[in-house]
Amino acid sequence: MSRSEQPSPAAGLSYEGRALPRPDDEVVDQGLAFDITTLFNRRRALQFLGVGAAGGVLAACGVSSSTGTSGTSASASAENSTGLTEIPDETAGPYPGDGSNGPDVLEQSGVVRSDIRSSFGGSTTTAEGIGMTLTLTVLDIAAGGTPMSGAAVYVWHCDRAGEYSMYSQSILGENYLRGVQITDDSGAVTFTSIFPACYSGRWPHVHFEVYPDRASIIDDSKTIATSQVALPKNVCDTVYATTGYEQSVSNLSQLTLATDNVFGNDGGVHQLGTVTGDLTKGYAVTLTVPVDTRTTPSGGDAPGGDGRPGGVPGGAPPSGMPPSGGPSPANS
Repeated sequence: MSRSEQPSPAAGLSYEGRALPRPDDEVVDQGLAFDITTLFNRRRALQFLGVGAAGGVLAACGVSSSTGTSGTSASASAENSTGLTEIPDETAGPYPGDGSNGPDVLEQSGVVRSDIRSSFGGSTTTAEGIGMTLTLTVLDIAAGGTPMSGAAVYVWHCDRAGEYSMYSQSILGENYLRGVQITDDSGAVTFTSIFPACYSGRWPHVHFEVYPDRASIIDDSKTIATSQVALPKNVCDTVYATTGYEQSVSNLSQLTLATDNVFGNDGGVHQLGTVTGDLTKGYAVTLTVPVDTRTTPSGGDAPGGDGRPGGVPGGAPPSGMPPSGGPSPANS
């Protein structure tokens, strides 16, 4: 109740049947003991009516006690205190390469790298396409929105043909367009890559997972955030008009951010990257990634799908992919 809603002393010398200890002051200024007694009496009334104390307090504050799909109930208070909105949790999709659905690039030596255009280990093949750098800045909501240094960020995305290394039949032996970086003191990581395609059924995007530290990446259950970066349409239109991205033109024409089965909840407002650059120099994509270690991540738990509830694949698999997203025996 605001001051303007409080009864004034002139309305009487009692409140809810109790004498005011400071009759010359407003109810809101009656002191701590009076406030505690008032709260206790209201809580007992709520219990009598069958309303839990937590639900009553939330209702009194105009806050819903239900949780959203991204674990937003715990982050709501953090948002109020920091002004930050936790990055939405999203599915890791069927081609994560983190061990949750077959092959695991995160256990391979060399995965911690900034340039992810080429494969490493048994191959040095380089993915072709328009140049792109991706900078993600991780902020720790639980620590008041300060930069999270020392966190491990794993990034992966499809190539310009819409295929994912380690999964698509034509590039099973490749592991390009996948890599890990450790956040610096400003909470930032930067990857050098190529602009991904738009394949059927999904808006152009980049997947990422945030782990608390370098040692945690060998265990996909230790992720503290799983989300995706959405790429702006104007830049996509420009890139997809170039050689090698032809199929992306028709695929993108059938989609909008509002109808995409991942970004459609809010039009990607918290995941849309800021992009600068051009075709000649390449594009620089940036996104701020607020995470809250007090919430339980809900993304990344449905490797059989790519965005739709229940693990239903989000559109047709990219060319040459197994429909289930399952790995080849050679990469198990």
